[in-house]
Order: sequence, then C-alpha cells, then structure tokens
Amino acid sequence: MIITINDDFDLRKIADSGQCFRVREMEDGVFRFISGEEILLIKQVDPLNYEISCDEAIWNSFWHKYFDLDRNYAKIRESIDPRDDFLLKASTTGKGIRILKQDPFEMLITFIISQRKNIPAIKKNVEDICLKYGKELSLGDETLHAFPSASELKNVSEEIFREMALGYRAPYLRDAVDSVLSGRLDLTAISSLKDEELLTALQTVKGVGVKVANCIALFAYSRTALAPVDVWIARVIDNHYGGTDPFPKYGNNAGIMQQYMYFAAISEK
Repeated sequence: MIITINDDFDLRKIADSGQCFRVREMEDGVFRFISGEEILLIKQVDPLNYEISCDEAIWNSFWHKYFDLDRNYAKIRESIDPRDDFLLKASTTGKGIRILKQDPFEMLITFIISQRKNIPAIKKNVEDICLKYGKELSLGDETLHAFPSASELKNVSEEIFREMALGYRAPYLRDAVDSVLSGRLDLTAISSLKDEELLTALQTVKGVGVKVANCIALFAYSRTALAPVDVWIARVIDNHYGGTDPFPKYGNNAGIMQQYMYFAAISEK
C-alpha cells in the first residue's frame, strides 16, 4: 500500500534521533518499526509517498498516531525565532524528525537502561530483553519479539538484569516492574496529569530522575512542552546560549526543538 505524507518525514533521521531503540534499517531503504504487537515495514518511494506493509485500517488507527501525523512540523520550524541562529541551523539538519508516540512501559524501561550508555549498547540491551521475554511476533518466515510487558518481566530478578549487562540499573528496573505491577505507578491513569504532576509520578520509580522522566513524558505521552536536558543538550546550552535555557520561549514546541538540537549535536560529532 502507498501512503502520502505532506510534511517533514525522514525515516533515517527518526531512527537516529535517540528516542526509539528498536527501529532497524533493512535492505533497499526499508525501515522496520515494532511497537506493541504491531510491525511496520516502510520505504520512501518518492518525495511524498511511502510504501507500507500494513493495511489502511492499521495505518490510520495506529501508525498515523505513532508518527504524530496530525501535527505540522514544517509550520513549527517556521515559528523558530529568526535570531536563534543555532536552532535555525539545527532544524534544517533535523528536518524530518518527528516525536513518536510510544508505549509508556517500554519508554520507562528503555530510558532507565539508557543512563550512561551509548545508543548501540542501549539497542543491544533492549533487544536482549525482547528476545528473552517478549511475545513472539511473525513477519513472513521471520520470528520477532515484542517488547515485554511488566507481567512478562515479573520474575526477572536483579541478578538476572545484572547478568544482562545492566549493572547498577538492575534495582531500578526491578522497582519499575514492581511499581507497575503493584499499581503504585499506573501508566494509563497518569496520562491525564498535568506535565509537572506527570514528571513527579514518574520520578517515584527508583533511578528515574528529571531527565529520564522528561524523556518518558515526551516520547510516551507526547508532552511536547517538555525538553529533556542530557549531556548533549547541556553542552548546546552552554556553547550556543551562554548557559541560558532557550526552551521556555518555544512553549508547547520545546520538546520538538530539543530534538532538532540533539540531532544537530550528535551529527556534529
């Protein structure tokens, strides 16, 4: 099936944007996305058209929302302060990135894992967990795995997490699973909270600090007014903004601007 996207949309930049750890570039420009129990193969065939592996109903009910296609990113780029030289350049570099609407439990676990790890290491850890504990999914003759639920991780001990090269994160992961299973952290109910209340709720899990909570809020709950500050963004703020936080003036688009800045920073490296 062919679908048309009349807005910024770049599969490779989305895959490399640091918000999703299971996207794979296959042969011939095909990208594979796995979210929940859904698998999508998607390939750009011309500037506005993409070939997709799912039917129209699944695209409209699931993937359209996943790729945030009701938001106009081209218009958002046009709203950048013309005096903001770094962000203007960064938004050109990052043109095509979109904020993905991902599963809250997957984001909770993967961003705990992400602490002090590079992206290849994060991807390996995440895939190891999926292979060992996730539900089997079929793609033709290939067997893939969904990201495991809290129930599927119920009996994974700290020791097992450590054996999976997760080190000091092991007790944090264990607490995250226990928090969800016990109902102490209801990942569905907290979706109705205001931004600051949402961040506070997420930080009740051991090892979830301000940065990780902001990542979860942005990439699972579409809280685009929130801009996670990691070492890359902190460096951008110091080097290009004289240490002054540039995000408040961008309001509900701050998290999108952060993604442009992050992508530009890692691209410079």
